[in-house]
Amino acid sequence: MKDFFDPRYPDISDLRAKAQKRIPNFAFDYLEGGCMEEISVARNRSDVAAVQLRSQLLTPFDKSHLEVELFGHTYSAPFGIAPIGLQGLMWPKAPEILAKSAADKNIPYVLSTVSSASLESIAEISQGKAWYQLYNPTDNSIREDLLNRIKQAGYPVLVVTVDVPTFGFRPRDIKNGLAMPPNMTVKNILQMLAKPSWLWETALAGKPEMQTLKPYMPKDMPMDQLAAFMNKTVMGRVDIEGLKPIRDMWQGPLVIKGLINPQDVKLAIELGADGVVISNHGGRQLDAGESPIKPLQGIAKKYRSDIKIFMDSGLRSGTNIAASLASGADFTFLGRPFVYGVGALGKKGGYHTINTLMMQLTQIMNQLGCSKVADLPQYLVEE
Repeated sequence: MKDFFDPRYPDISDLRAKAQKRIPNFAFDYLEGGCMEEISVARNRSDVAAVQLRSQLLTPFDKSHLEVELFGHTYSAPFGIAPIGLQGLMWPKAPEILAKSAADKNIPYVLSTVSSASLESIAEISQGKAWYQLYNPTDNSIREDLLNRIKQAGYPVLVVTVDVPTFGFRPRDIKNGLAMPPNMTVKNILQMLAKPSWLWETALAGKPEMQTLKPYMPKDMPMDQLAAFMNKTVMGRVDIEGLKPIRDMWQGPLVIKGLINPQDVKLAIELGADGVVISNHGGRQLDAGESPIKPLQGIAKKYRSDIKIFMDSGLRSGTNIAASLASGADFTFLGRPFVYGVGALGKKGGYHTINTLMMQLTQIMNQLGCSKVADLPQYLVEE
């Protein structure tokens, strides 16, 4: 299973097309959608695609190595699986499938606070290798309890997302009346019936719910009150003052996710953070926002010696990963491609997607004549 690769789907776009045929429209819209006119989603893709790399062909070269050391652990590739909320809505048991494949392939899987799997179950499935993504609770008692659960479960790295001070205005989700579990409207029921594989797997798995957050939700809370509960209790605005108590309570590596302004990176360093994710939340929060690949280059040149710098948003291929690493990232995270993989291939989808990206990245580095990931910035064609 670890080396599974289906030659019918050699590109992430192939997985996407297959997944779209198997996932109900309302769930696929949640995965694909961005904020307002979705300009930022498109900009992420076009800007990273514009990055160019230059080969060195006559320099002696043996082979490429993908391994990267982070926080005392050597990972097998310079990419991991980004946190995605409601994964179990898009494909039943997606968090469990991806956490297992990531652990087996020795890359990090980051569990979302609003996942359909509990943090305890993912810690067990991943053999203590998964990272945990936290939305800062406005309720101090919930924050303290969550952090204690994360520690007890043995998560090695905490990732605090700071770029969701408001709910993104996402027209697709508004039209679909998205909820967890999904609303039983006639439209949504018809969409589910049209996807028999998804429906069967969901019946076996049980209805998707936010398992980690269930202990903090009022019993029998109507689903139309979920957004208000999340906004009031779980997803508070996170400024530097809000991060200080988390830094005090969490003794392990701390990563701040969702920064794009160099001034924010400077503050994260002063806080004592161990890493930052340069990201615009996949284009889902600010439609007029800049894509992360451009500010990444300046941030890396200025701060790479002070803090680990990661990137996500808009990455869909080994080429995109190489572009991000050449632009100064130490490591990258991808979200949508892994859900495409699971949606297309079920339990084998995580392995297939990881192997595809590893093969693509290896080919690129061999073509460039680049022996290790840290050397990729030498091959960047700068404007």
